[in-house]
Amino acid sequence: MTMHVWDYLPEYEHERKDIIDAVETVFGSGRLVLGPSVQGFEAEFAAYHGLAHCVGVDNGTNAVKLALQAAGVGPGDEVITVSNTAAPTVVAIDGTGATPVFVDVRESDYLMDTAQVAAAVTPRTKALLPVHLYGQCVDMAPLREIADAHGLVVVEDCAQAHGARHHGQPAGTFGTAAAFSFYPTKVLGAYGDGGAVLTADAAVDKALRRLRYYGMEETYYVVDRPAHNSRLDEVQAEILRRKLRRLDDYVDRRRAVAARYARGLGDLAREGGLVLPATAPGNEHVHYVYVVRHPRRDEIIAALKERQIVLNISYPWPVHTMSGFRHLGYAPGSLPVTERLATQIFSLPMYPSLAPEAQDRVIGALREVLAGFEEGSR
Repeated sequence: MTMHVWDYLPEYEHERKDIIDAVETVFGSGRLVLGPSVQGFEAEFAAYHGLAHCVGVDNGTNAVKLALQAAGVGPGDEVITVSNTAAPTVVAIDGTGATPVFVDVRESDYLMDTAQVAAAVTPRTKALLPVHLYGQCVDMAPLREIADAHGLVVVEDCAQAHGARHHGQPAGTFGTAAAFSFYPTKVLGAYGDGGAVLTADAAVDKALRRLRYYGMEETYYVVDRPAHNSRLDEVQAEILRRKLRRLDDYVDRRRAVAARYARGLGDLAREGGLVLPATAPGNEHVHYVYVVRHPRRDEIIAALKERQIVLNISYPWPVHTMSGFRHLGYAPGSLPVTERLATQIFSLPMYPSLAPEAQDRVIGALREVLAGFEEGSR
């Protein structure tokens, strides 16, 4: 049987009654758009993070875009971020009319190298956009210092960090606003697309509610600032309300999977070659994906595919190397750590319902392949 890096069916089998009840709750409510389920989820997701405001939107990409726009980012501005991220992070910046500016990531944990940010600030810089990648947070203290010194806004990309904490503080509570994706694979995933923006700023909250609703007040047919329809679906919101109650359990089970990988593969890491994920100081990792690293990555992926284990790469092509962003002018070698990682990183299966025996199959296959490499080099 073929294994993949993610599978929702075991979880759905366990939670099916609650998911079906969520759908029936919405269909029987008499409100199918921006009704009690969206309102309830917004209040509960904000409360989970200890913030005053949450605005549900249709997907994570628009969550980033609308968060930036609500914070005042627009044409002519620059937004500092990373290239080692999912392309939607940068697509969202581009969608505001602003220009993405990239800094490199750290070799140790693949997160934004905050030591490079100050030098990237120009008179056009409007925002810093840290990406809390793979399930853990960027070091936020130096970013806050830079933002305060230059009058910049900070918008956190939390698409991969639901439930993560940095020095005890939840991801999504450090900046002007924070964008979340609820794509099905996420730590908190819907059964379709969905997103949200958190903020403590009432003015940003008000702007977001207009931006997700054509640019008009929800009860009036008057456009204040032209925008698009970016509303969170009522059914997805009700499902997310149910799943939010289980978020901490999902995180605990992901951590258990990560710990099992560490036990099963730790000696290979100590002997060199395979690099396991590192948790940065002060972080509480939620392991959205379990990213490992090896110089013979492509051979490993091919060998495991022959054993019916299909792995993934997050991400094989840094955003600055993509043809769609060639106009930004980043030459090969401009972000050396990001570019090197893209040739070596790959993800092992990771999801809360991953059975121990299935995980042991992955560990055994990977050990077998790496042992074959070692034998072949003698």
